[in-house]
Amino acid sequence: MAHIAFIGTGIMGGPMARHLAAAGHSLTVYNRTRAKAEAWVAAQGGTVAESPAAAAAGKDAVIACVGNDDDLALVTIGTDGAFAAMRDDAVFIDHTTVSADIARRLATARALVVDAPVSGGQAGAENGKLSIMCGGSDAAMASAAPLMAAYALRIVHVGGPGAGQQTKMVNQIAIAGVLQGLSEALRFAQASELDLARVFEAISGGAAQSWQMVNRWQTMSEDSFDFGFAVDWMRKDLGLAIDEAKKNGATLPVTAMVDQFYADVQKLGGARQDTSSLVRRLPR
Repeated sequence: MAHIAFIGTGIMGGPMARHLAAAGHSLTVYNRTRAKAEAWVAAQGGTVAESPAAAAAGKDAVIACVGNDDDLALVTIGTDGAFAAMRDDAVFIDHTTVSADIARRLATARALVVDAPVSGGQAGAENGKLSIMCGGSDAAMASAAPLMAAYALRIVHVGGPGAGQQTKMVNQIAIAGVLQGLSEALRFAQASELDLARVFEAISGGAAQSWQMVNRWQTMSEDSFDFGFAVDWMRKDLGLAIDEAKKNGATLPVTAMVDQFYADVQKLGGARQDTSSLVRRLPR
């Protein structure tokens, strides 16, 4: 049993922390909105901390799942941040999708740090079947992997500090292109007055098949867009990828275009709808 501080008990962090508690670990939780932390403890047990530092003191591991670079900096190296209170041998695991820059910055501040963004969405977190892409040292991974196994289907150590975040950018770049193609394909099928179920049957077993097609073809055709990962979050992630590309020299013309298409969806009122709502900007 490990003694763990979990910072951020929201849509993703809450279920991950729950799986850790179910595995027998002792949890102290902190959330910026205290009521969320209290609700989590009421349901799962454990302790609520008044600050990230209070949560982290004396723990074997500190795990964070917050919002963005600024949020992560605040709970780690800010006033009452976790890093000042952590034991030297404690591991820090960050599941927030942030820039590779802050991931590297945190890795220079402590010996055992893993940047570990996830893929799989809310359903993956709830079911303990997330895919986790990790950056950090071998020693940090050795400490982190047994804990992450409580809520992961796949854990891959990609490389050094920042590599996990860069891999998440690769993931989002790939998804953006697939969703645009899927949106255009669906609208083309509708314009052709084809039977959408038969079209899906015909193409989903071949080269066009994708996770997005299997899981979103029908819901997109029904204008149902309530599946967790919001357009606002996707735009944040694509922005991180576009910024990183400026530094490493990669060119992302389709990604930049789809990012602007998502801006159109935001203007249509779809900021909190899931990423498959990209189809909304295409006329039927």
